[in-house]
Amino acid sequence: MIKHWKRLGIATGLSLTLVAAGCGADDEGDDAGAEDDNGDAEETEADDDDDDDANGEAGADYGEEVDHTIVGIDGGSGVVQSTEQAIEDYGLDEWNVQTSSDPAMIQELDNAYQNEDPVFITGWTPHWKFQEYDLEILDDPEGSYGDAESIHTIAREGLEDEHPDAYQILDSFEWVEEDMEEVMLEIQDDVDEAEAAQNWVDANEDMVSEWTDGVDEDAGEGETLTLSLVAWDTEIASTNVIANVLESVGYEVEMNQMEANPVFQSVADGDADASVAVWLPHTHEDYHEDYQDEYEDLGPNMPDGAQLGLTVPAYMDIESIEDLQE
Repeated sequence: MIKHWKRLGIATGLSLTLVAAGCGADDEGDDAGAEDDNGDAEETEADDDDDDDANGEAGADYGEEVDHTIVGIDGGSGVVQSTEQAIEDYGLDEWNVQTSSDPAMIQELDNAYQNEDPVFITGWTPHWKFQEYDLEILDDPEGSYGDAESIHTIAREGLEDEHPDAYQILDSFEWVEEDMEEVMLEIQDDVDEAEAAQNWVDANEDMVSEWTDGVDEDAGEGETLTLSLVAWDTEIASTNVIANVLESVGYEVEMNQMEANPVFQSVADGDADASVAVWLPHTHEDYHEDYQDEYEDLGPNMPDGAQLGLTVPAYMDIESIEDLQE
């Protein structure tokens, strides 16, 4: 089947003093730390303090090496705004966010990664970069980036009655971030979007069969469905996959790329049948509150894993945003 794209506008969004156990402990024993009844060395609070000091020193060194710069995407994005909030929350007065674009940020990451140089980027999952590179999102004890999000499917009112088979597939659609990242990575490697979706569907027949269980292969013959999405890599991947599955049972599928607010409005007004691209509870919270009484929320198609955070290559010796405090 041929997908008809209507581009309606593209969204341009880390003392207790140690006392030696027993009498007569020598200096070497003190240095080695206390032992338990089995003779095994126990971790002590001093050890923890030493680790914290080491992490703090590493964080300070990294700051100097990268000129206290975090490489980000466009300035209006949620992940950049959260990063600026983290700089304030953690008192990282010398740090700044260098805004650019997703491709420019990835180029900076790649340049550093090839030489195992330090680099800090604004990261989020799902994203194909976590398949291409070994990356870690730093701990964020202050909660500057918020909790992990889930991605929901919404459907227009009346869809279940008019197209029960399509409704079932949309309602059953669920996968994990690694699945989405596989599709995204293929698209990034210049595979056509529809072909990348087909490749994933072919490689995951057992999962797809759960979504289509009981649906006839020609259930949608002669019927057209419209899906709305924001033109993010994540949503392009998920929408192409669900469109592929709907087409496999006979439906014609149109995919409309638009900005976030029209995605919600189009489903609420019935101009679109569904969207599998709703990030909650934070990213799309305002739009969802405005329209949630006018469409049906089918729940998460990706229950967890959607996360924002300050991101570094795994070879860097740093675990938390707190380690950047001097």
